[in-house]
Amino acid sequence: MKIIVAGSIAFDYLMSFPGKFSDHFLPDKLDRISVSFLVDSLRKQRGGVAANIAYSLALLGERPILFGTVGNDFGSYREALERVGVDTSGVKSFQEEYTASCFINTDPDGNQIVSFYTGAMRFSENLSLEAYMTDHVNLVIVSPNDPRAMLKYAAECRELNIPYIFDPSQQIVRLEGDDLKGGAEGARLLILNEYELEMFKKKTKLSDGDLLTLAETVVVTIGDKGSEIRSKEGTTHIPVASPAKILDPTGVGDAFRAGLMKGMVHGLTWEEAGRMGSLAASYVLETSGPQSHVYDLHAFIQRYNRVFGESEGVGGLV
Repeated sequence: MKIIVAGSIAFDYLMSFPGKFSDHFLPDKLDRISVSFLVDSLRKQRGGVAANIAYSLALLGERPILFGTVGNDFGSYREALERVGVDTSGVKSFQEEYTASCFINTDPDGNQIVSFYTGAMRFSENLSLEAYMTDHVNLVIVSPNDPRAMLKYAAECRELNIPYIFDPSQQIVRLEGDDLKGGAEGARLLILNEYELEMFKKKTKLSDGDLLTLAETVVVTIGDKGSEIRSKEGTTHIPVASPAKILDPTGVGDAFRAGLMKGMVHGLTWEEAGRMGSLAASYVLETSGPQSHVYDLHAFIQRYNRVFGESEGVGGLV
């Protein structure tokens, strides 16, 4: 299977705040915020939405092509991705820049405050997916990136009749309503969490039903309540795969996308693909950082069988 994962490649600086963020915001002063959070820990991790998705896809037995831009500090990161099976031939280096960096502060309830430095990512609009479409492509995911690049890649997929997932995520803040509609229109799948869904609808002035006139399928992740896969035929409810422990939520959504995509490209039902996404997400919750989990497809399927019961489709992946 040929899967292209387009989007951000970054270093994550993960911080832990011992209190609750909500205790330090004054509702009547939100237009004058001046807050400093003294954190207890700081870890530097490999991250970026596209790289995180590609990492979990590689663990699941795929060889995804990572597509994006990086800086002069990417050498060891590239080696780590290639060791697990990610194809980095679609990654272009800009030696005058640093790789994008994401600064993530998390409180004990899993709430996060995030700042993102674009670095080399600002050049991603200069790249084109067309050079990677010479062979049959099963699926492209257009994940958070420079907003202009995201719209360009979605348009290229439509022009080349390549099935794609539109995953605006954090960039909903930067994209205008018409751009969000343009990116999602013609997508095989639009994926959002429940908060992003409300933001998407507010910006586009569309209803839940209207979204299915843009994309064939809409996936909404709902935290510990699982997820919903919505289509014109109805809604499939996907339960969570309870983790053995919870250490860090960073990258959980990215792993969910990887598991879902694995099921999609192999023709599994939405129920099977969604449950694969839930299980892939649980592995990330159990570790610190978005690329610290390790497993192979055989071990993944064994755990799937324990959690959800045996599935002919999932079992047939090996």
